[in-house]
Amino acid sequence: MEKFSVCMSVYKNDNAADFETAVYSIYNQTIPPDEIVLVIDGPISVDLWSSVNKLKDNISILRVISFVENRGHAAARQGGVDNSSYELVAIMDSDDVAEPTRFEKQLKFMEAHSEIAVMGSLIHEFIGDTQNVVGTRLVPEMDDDIKDYLKERCPMNLQTVMFRKSAVMKVGGFIDWYCEEDYYLWIRLAIAGYKFYNSQESFVNVRVGKEMYQRRGGKKYFHSEAQLQKYMYGNKLITMPRYLYNVAIRFIVQVLLPNSVRGWVFRKFARS
Repeated sequence: MEKFSVCMSVYKNDNAADFETAVYSIYNQTIPPDEIVLVIDGPISVDLWSSVNKLKDNISILRVISFVENRGHAAARQGGVDNSSYELVAIMDSDDVAEPTRFEKQLKFMEAHSEIAVMGSLIHEFIGDTQNVVGTRLVPEMDDDIKDYLKERCPMNLQTVMFRKSAVMKVGGFIDWYCEEDYYLWIRLAIAGYKFYNSQESFVNVRVGKEMYQRRGGKKYFHSEAQLQKYMYGNKLITMPRYLYNVAIRFIVQVLLPNSVRGWVFRKFARS
């Protein structure tokens, strides 16, 4: 099968034990990666450094790239992509747990469908233990439906994707856009005519908590999303009525609603 890289980043607020679990979940696969590119995004704790050093001793395919200062998600993800050796690149977050057949399924699909630039999946969200599933983020399966969904909200679960590096690099890679660097990338790939696919299985179990809904609110987050909607309108992906509707909904949910109600809205309307 084709060789592939997995890119992951870690920063100071990550939990060392969860980080180790995440790394082993992508290493102990039915088809393991040919390399894991880990970007250390600025200074990290002693516990995290201990985990990194232990993993380096135990996993020969682990390559570590260190940033002296914290540069943020987009730069860390792009640093991983820039340093990956292979055309196929998978993304993994530092506190999630991959299903053991994730890469086997993605490799088989990507090798059989050369027209697909990005493949992702559903995610199961859990608290504490992977068996304690509290939600599932559904995303459309086929390219046309994904691109329709993109006009309203982010159509891919980033921590599940495998993509073709050449396609991502042609549109500029991960570019900083507050909390939306992945959505911005999918939009640019769609504008460039690349195709997507989402498996209707869950390839990754995603660790969540109340802070997830806090991050998805506030004026700064709303401004970021509103500007992204403006970008789509300017590139004729959405109409003016759709732009106004999308911005209005986001203003209500992200600015007007308190965190507790916002969490209920996300669970009710964006999760199963």
